[in-house]
Amino acid sequence: MIVYDLSCIEGHRFEGWFGSSADFEAQRERGLVSCPECGCSKVAKAPMAPAVSSKSNSGTVVEGNSESAGSTTPIMRGELPAEVRQAVETLAKAQAKALKSSTWVGEKFAEQARSMHYGEADEAPIHGKATKDEAEEMLAEGIAVAPLLFPVAPPDELN
Repeated sequence: MIVYDLSCIEGHRFEGWFGSSADFEAQRERGLVSCPECGCSKVAKAPMAPAVSSKSNSGTVVEGNSESAGSTTPIMRGELPAEVRQAVETLAKAQAKALKSSTWVGEKFAEQARSMHYGEADEAPIHGKATKDEAEEMLAEGIAVAPLLFPVAPPDELN
């Protein structure tokens, strides 16, 4: 999984997770990547700086060189800002709540989603595993699918 900093032509910055650089480009070209703030689909990779670890994890801000334009982007080490931590916690709780009413279907996710989409099975919330190709095919068929933001262990792998 690759995390990119993205920006729309309106200047809004946000993050996107993709299977590969080619996956990002394919989704962008198909109009599947859009700004969560304004909905604009004219999105590009924003300048990023790699986080380089140091001997000390003191919470200092370091300037890093970006990929383009020679600008710098601040990198935060140590504690996350309270607003970011709260946002991540809120998202994790929302996902956990949604999964309580969802059924794990494992490797049969694509098959089950198609069955429901085409009226062969009753619609119900499900979650499971799908390959990148399966997800792209379902999206092309008009089946609403979305990746989970946080990893989920299959029920049979839980303690």
